[in-house]
Amino acid sequence: MKILITGSNGQVGHCLVSKLTGKAELLAVDRAELDITDEAAVHEVVQAFSPDYIINAAAHTAVDKAEKEVELSYLINRDGPRYLAEAAQQCGAVMLHISTDYVFDGQGETPYVESDQTGPQGVYGQSKLAGEQAVASCCEKHFILRTAWVFGEHGNNFVKTMLRLGENRDALSIVGDQFGGPTYAGDIADALITMVNHLESGQHAAWGVYHFSGMPHVSWYDFAEKIFEQAAEKEVLKTTPNLSSIPTSAYPTPATRPENSRLDCTIIEAQFGIQPSNWVQALDNIQAYK
Repeated sequence: MKILITGSNGQVGHCLVSKLTGKAELLAVDRAELDITDEAAVHEVVQAFSPDYIINAAAHTAVDKAEKEVELSYLINRDGPRYLAEAAQQCGAVMLHISTDYVFDGQGETPYVESDQTGPQGVYGQSKLAGEQAVASCCEKHFILRTAWVFGEHGNNFVKTMLRLGENRDALSIVGDQFGGPTYAGDIADALITMVNHLESGQHAAWGVYHFSGMPHVSWYDFAEKIFEQAAEKEVLKTTPNLSSIPTSAYPTPATRPENSRLDCTIIEAQFGIQPSNWVQALDNIQAYK
């Protein structure tokens, strides 16, 4: 089994490499090894390696910067996935592509299902939706995994930011009216590997979009509260800051954040037996996020 992993130094890519090393023939590349926006380079690498699976964990995820870096966002989030999907189609590989809850408008209070109407509110979500469409149109054998609120021991994320701020702040104001499912990067990697193993065992699942994120759904304020609760219990911080919940309107950002990032994960569990990410359990290892 030969697997090409792009974005190998990102949160999910790093976990994929760690979990798959020694279990498959890997070609793990980050931007320095393969710029996915270089069409010729993508086709050259894929043709030379001839993978059975391409897992695209590369993305332009700087949500606020994307509002100004429009061209770069589309290059990385739309064009790169298209080149990979075209190359996958040519060599008969399965393409697994990571997407986001930002493809929706973020309204309402019920979890989004895969067939819900999309309506991204900013450049990041728009470019990621364009990437989904490119993958679906260019590669017959594809799985698109939408996820949300990703965190892990490697890379930059909300957990690490909270711990860093908690070291020298007595008080923090955290948005309390945006809701979603924090998702552990290692669980996303496990979900993708399970999907690959499902196919390797001779089983089949419908190609297309699947949702995978964490449970229970919480607000950013609730998430922060749990992070500091664990940090205090494991003595990662000497003291923890006082938290106050604020509305989104009190913390303006260049990009609009979805109020509703909840994803319904029923279908992926039915098809692959993959349960939602247990983000609370992932915080048990809070020491590793410092």
